[in-house]
Amino acid sequence: MRHLLLVSSYLPEVGQSLSSFRGRRTRPFLDIDPSGGTFTVRRDALAETFLQDCDPAIQRQAIGKTARQSLHVLEQAVHSAAWRNVPSTYLVCAQDRGTPAQVQREYAGRAGRVVELEAGHHPFLSQPAAVRDLVLGL
Repeated sequence: MRHLLLVSSYLPEVGQSLSSFRGRRTRPFLDIDPSGGTFTVRRDALAETFLQDCDPAIQRQAIGKTARQSLHVLEQAVHSAAWRNVPSTYLVCAQDRGTPAQVQREYAGRAGRVVELEAGHHPFLSQPAAVRDLVLGL
């Protein structure tokens, strides 16, 4: 059986890109290098924005695992929307500071099922048992 689990994610329609969701406003937690064509999460904003509900050891480890990504990731339009054809569940992370819960709830309306968890952006790190139980219940 196939099933999509989307965690604090965007659910784009065909033709949309991540940049179409964020508009022209730059997220304060991003470090964008237009001349190099890359971006990453600012090291000083990572824990507070994405890992505030995680153990400090996890926060420290995460800082060393960030990498620069191509701006194409943000700009390239989606060619297909799997959530239209595959059963899907959206996990809203109500304490997410990177993708606010109200924005997630808008995207979640496109999924077949919505589950909400009082967690930050990475619930698989802060509440792994809850995410495990959700996956096993799909």
